Amino acid sequence: MDPLKTLSDLERRAELGGGQDRLDRQREGGKLTARERIELLFDPGTFEEVDKLVTHRCIDFGMDQQIVPGDGVVAGHGFIDGRQVFAFAQDFTVFGGSLSETNAAKIVKIMDLAMRLGAPLVGLNDSGGARIQEGVLSLGGYADIFLRNTLASGVIPQISAIMGPCAGGAVYSPAITDFTIMVRDTSYMFVTGPDVLKTVTHENVNKDELGGAMTHNEKSGVAHFAVDDDRECLALLRDLLSFMPSNNLDDPPRASTSDPPDREDEALDRIVPPSPNQPYDMLDVIHAVVDEGYFLEVHRHFAKNILVGFARLDGRPVGIVANQPAVLAGTLDIDAAVKGARFVRFCDCFNIPLVTFEDVPGFLPGTQQEFGGIIRHGAKLLFAFAEATVPKVTVITRKAYGGAYCVMSSKHIRTDFNYAWPTAEIAVMGPEGAVNILYKRELEAAADPAQARAQKIEEFREKFANPYIAAGRGFVDEVIHPRETRRKLITALKNLENKRDKNPPKKHGNIPL
Repeated sequence: MDPLKTLSDLERRAELGGGQDRLDRQREGGKLTARERIELLFDPGTFEEVDKLVTHRCIDFGMDQQIVPGDGVVAGHGFIDGRQVFAFAQDFTVFGGSLSETNAAKIVKIMDLAMRLGAPLVGLNDSGGARIQEGVLSLGGYADIFLRNTLASGVIPQISAIMGPCAGGAVYSPAITDFTIMVRDTSYMFVTGPDVLKTVTHENVNKDELGGAMTHNEKSGVAHFAVDDDRECLALLRDLLSFMPSNNLDDPPRASTSDPPDREDEALDRIVPPSPNQPYDMLDVIHAVVDEGYFLEVHRHFAKNILVGFARLDGRPVGIVANQPAVLAGTLDIDAAVKGARFVRFCDCFNIPLVTFEDVPGFLPGTQQEFGGIIRHGAKLLFAFAEATVPKVTVITRKAYGGAYCVMSSKHIRTDFNYAWPTAEIAVMGPEGAVNILYKRELEAAADPAQARAQKIEEFREKFANPYIAAGRGFVDEVIHPRETRRKLITALKNLENKRDKNPPKKHGNIPL
């Protein structure tokens, strides 16, 4: 027996996965193979595979006649933009990518290595679920993975890409990770499949409607990104990682930029409409301020009344949270509060400064919101901003009313620098509502109530709906010209480079989940 030939044969079998026919079917279905995905994810020639020759140990149900080196998952580490990253890719061509005892052990091994070495972890999910033939051993494998996802949370970035099926208990690993990307038409996630739903609840729904990419991007908020194909997914993974440090002890990587730090955009001076009830697109503000106008929006299809995502200012990665006056007037509702809180906490975990653009008339009123727990969910966003110790800078562009003013990274909850445009309106409530309360009897007794009301509204707006009272109290550090926003933010973040802040000693806070 030639040892070298034996090794070559085993490696070739591992690389063929479930065989050429199944690999071809995978490609015909619009999906890349597990190894093709790994090749595109990492810098060329840098991926080092571990446990390539591992096989399952099951001898029941004829499984001893179906031995495939690698056992349905490709696992290892390499470099992305020159930084070490660990990853696993489930191979659907081998037993439908199902999780076995040894398959799970491979994933657990690289998770442990990623934690030990302080490197990000990427999971490329494409699996039919637990391997039924192995029973509780496969279930135990899932639990082993879930535990490590939890322990790694806030220590190293974890990103999940759903590139095929992900059902049953398997969904809880991506749910614990920081970001989830789904591929349209080829991926789906659900706890209970359509067939079981039809039997138990008599609901008729297909896989895509129940757990497809757009369902989880638009309705449930489970997924953060939707992409058209595997290649776009892998490119997005690389882009997303470029904004993150390798672990919670590192700073985010700086990038070179040709965008001048003192660049001004005169269009910002005219972007807020003269009418306080007229919407505008906060994305226009963000694009005008950040480096090269590039904003990687997170959760783009979910809770559109708030914007979250990554950008750079003078090459420095920042997390941006912004009210969107073009949707629901920028009010905060349950979904927006949860979306914002999750993103703020991620940035705080990984030393990414937070920049907030504020134009918020308050929390969305109504019985649906109250019955749904807007008090509890709104408190999540407040808790997240107050808890965060990273550099925090806020710009109030227009409305900052009531409790929403407090929540949106106000000076009172430890924000470092708070700026306001001259168009800012900082008050307990809008002039219309305030006048109705303050001058109710006077307006009722007026000869022309409508004219009297209009006059009082204008008086209130001139006296209270402006940034100068807050600036006089020190709640706003400076009222700035909108065109100066980029320069002011970059200067503030540079001044905050050495910020050191901490919370009182405790095991962890009790965020109102």
